[in-house]
Amino acid sequence: MKPTLLVLAAGMGSRYGGIKQIEPVGPSQEIILEYSIYDALRSGFDRVVCVIRRDIEADFVQHVVARFKDKIQVDWVFQDMDDLPGNFKTPGDRKKPWGTAHAIRAAREVITTPFAVINADDFYGADAFRAAGLFLEALPLDSQAMCMVGYELGNTVSEHGTVARGICQVNSEGMLTEVVEHTKIEQTPKGIISHLPDGSIVPLTGKEPVSMNFFGFSPRIFQTIETQFQAFLEQNIQNNTSECYIPTVVNELIHTDSTASLKVLTTPSQWFGITYREDRQRVVDSIHGVVESGLYPPNLWA
Repeated sequence: MKPTLLVLAAGMGSRYGGIKQIEPVGPSQEIILEYSIYDALRSGFDRVVCVIRRDIEADFVQHVVARFKDKIQVDWVFQDMDDLPGNFKTPGDRKKPWGTAHAIRAAREVITTPFAVINADDFYGADAFRAAGLFLEALPLDSQAMCMVGYELGNTVSEHGTVARGICQVNSEGMLTEVVEHTKIEQTPKGIISHLPDGSIVPLTGKEPVSMNFFGFSPRIFQTIETQFQAFLEQNIQNNTSECYIPTVVNELIHTDSTASLKVLTTPSQWFGITYREDRQRVVDSIHGVVESGLYPPNLWA
């Protein structure tokens, strides 16, 4: 069974100052997502499902879907603030989305195969998709086995502000034992630090393996997300800044279900992405570098 690619593209882009998901970065005006689609196609994926906001649908269809709809099946779903389980209601003053777990949950009715999850505005590299594709093609539909592509923290920070990363602990067999979401990691002249919610600061080496939201799941993960998201809402429904992160869901699952496991896939692929507008030129230069090296054609779809 061929896997599906689930793309999280509903981010507000507030730190970037615009809809960064459709910002051209390639030599033929490609956006980052097109490189992910290209890599997914040559790694055995046969369908893409995008999670978007309703207010960007027209732009997304015109500038994104139109470019590769004749290459792969493309569908999209909406991450709606009011799409909550049970009798929960979104507080009227909440502006922030509910997080990556809620975004994945938006696809619960349209995905029936093993699938990978990625961010629309991150470049993951061809080898990352090959490794994930091989894992997912062999994954039973009801399996609690999961995978994640790990990257080195020092290669994923921004010079222009803080970033959120899931820092991972991995055992000698390459299995995840713990992942902790750090929401305010900063590159400073003296090194990388994490600002914790209690106000304390933790120094980091930059060598830590981190999650960049490239996960692989069976459809069974939707049941887990539903249960954990409901528990999250019971504790945080009135907290207008709280979010339910998929690394947190994964971490809870591997600690509470003996049948659950997560394989951390190592890859020589280089990650880069856009968090702040100032990151764009570095991404453009990096894209041109991999094109010039022959890893990608100058025009992906020519």
